[in-house]
Amino acid sequence: MMLKLKINLFTLLLLCATIANAQTNTYRFKRSITGVNSVWHKMVLPDDLYKKANAGFEDLRIFGINGKDTIEVPYLLKQRADKVTTNDIAFKKINQSANPNGYYYTFQSPGINLINQINLAFKQENFDWKVVLEGSNDNKEWFSILTDYRILSIKNNDTDYHFTKLNFPDSKYQYFRIAVKSPVQPELLDAKISKTDTIKGTYQEVKYQSFDLKNDVSKKETIIDVTLANPLPLSYLKLNAQSDFDFYRSIKIEYATDSFKTDKGIQCNYANLYEGTISSLEEPAFNFANTITSRLKITIQNNDNKPLRLSGLQLKGNIYEIIARFDEPKDEYALYYGNEKATGPVYEIEKFESKIPTNLTSVNIGTEQLNPAFSIKIEKPLFENKAWLWVLMAVIIALLGWFSFKMLKN
Repeated sequence: MMLKLKINLFTLLLLCATIANAQTNTYRFKRSITGVNSVWHKMVLPDDLYKKANAGFEDLRIFGINGKDTIEVPYLLKQRADKVTTNDIAFKKINQSANPNGYYYTFQSPGINLINQINLAFKQENFDWKVVLEGSNDNKEWFSILTDYRILSIKNNDTDYHFTKLNFPDSKYQYFRIAVKSPVQPELLDAKISKTDTIKGTYQEVKYQSFDLKNDVSKKETIIDVTLANPLPLSYLKLNAQSDFDFYRSIKIEYATDSFKTDKGIQCNYANLYEGTISSLEEPAFNFANTITSRLKITIQNNDNKPLRLSGLQLKGNIYEIIARFDEPKDEYALYYGNEKATGPVYEIEKFESKIPTNLTSVNIGTEQLNPAFSIKIEKPLFENKAWLWVLMAVIIALLGWFSFKMLKN
């Protein structure tokens, strides 16, 4: 009886250990989480995790272990990108006039408003004008906001580019007056006056490993290949571009999705990140969706123009941050990943994000380790096993012998 009880107890412990491992044994890697001392914490994903985790992070899991019990920790994965909000301000055009200095358009608001952006639309498709912007609270005394601000529009078979947005520091006036210095009468179709606010996200500088520039004369384009040491999140690129003259050219930024071997070496498949214009009128900086990659390709269309002088670039990416709820702070916790077949988790805390405390303390994510509980069940083809082949041969011989015996008997 005592022996039977011991066997049952051992079986139960073995079953509990098997169940505990069953939650974690499909993940190749783990990293210990230390510093848990309350229910809510935040943690930043380490840079060297991106090359092993799934591209969409469907395989990220946090498990807490307390003896034979394994608990899955609910979390939210956040990327801290810029948040831009634009509020249109009600203004009406009250005056339009002209003198030898230019053409004037005056706008009035019912109250004194704070604005920092005016977006102009003209009927003309090709122009290069200078603009002066002034503000006033009594429509008598005017104060300068912008002077000799250039606006430009070019449309032809090769180019469709316009820069007609006035950006300036926050200005609080009831009246705004725009003076356009033009040899012809501008036909102003619309003027959207607004206040734009930007809540800065959390970025980290990204170092690139190589910057390979080629000017293709036959295609009339410049191609830049940028390689990183490891895959990292990227969402911002700024080129160091110079020219002795004003320029506006089409630019395309792509990222490598995968690579393959060919007779000419390793080649990559690319997907689009950004398409637009690089111009001397605007800062050569480009924002795009946060994307994890280790290689970029930048293509600038020169047409019949001299290539730009390009001397490096600046890269940034939004960090990924986990906000997790640790119901049992005394348990031992670890972050698991490396499961190609995993599907993204669904946690209830996503619906109650507004109730999560704002001031969270950070916990530490340790170095990468191989998960000792990881196991892959490989199902080999039935006939790859020699024992099955012998059994099959024996069955066939027995069947042949039985049929032969029946035939002889008849």
